[in-house]
Amino acid sequence: MKKVIFTILLLLFICPCIVFAEQPTLLKGSVSVVPKSFFGTWRVTSSRIEQNADIFKEKSLDMWNLSRSDDVITLYNMFNGAKAEINVEDSDDRHVIFTKYGKYGKKKLTDRAEIYIDGDTFTGYDYIKIETFVNGKIIKTQSAKYKIKGEKIGGAIVTD
Repeated sequence: MKKVIFTILLLLFICPCIVFAEQPTLLKGSVSVVPKSFFGTWRVTSSRIEQNADIFKEKSLDMWNLSRSDDVITLYNMFNGAKAEINVEDSDDRHVIFTKYGKYGKKKLTDRAEIYIDGDTFTGYDYIKIETFVNGKIIKTQSAKYKIKGEKIGGAIVTD
């Protein structure tokens, strides 16, 4: 009888540990860790350094306004009128990785930027991927990598 009780108690303590260990860990970021220097208006130049399709511009000039309302960060490009909520994947006091997505008919755009902020400037890379779907399956993927540079032209400049 003692063996049965001991086995039951052992299972009661071990089984929950096994169940909890198998559950995936969900990591959630917070916009509170995004540096204040990230927000504001930036003049951004892009130079293409890689591509797998001839549809991407070699160089471009954009005006980004990065703003925050509660837990939502929005990127608004004043030159072309594009506006999107961005997802911050990683950040610290000078480094931010963010992604924005868009759907245009049968195409899905993924735009992922990784920037390093240094006072009122940043440098980094922008990775653009366009997937074309037919019947729910990807039939074509076009991508490009850009070297980007930004100069803050509006908003508070935060020095650490």
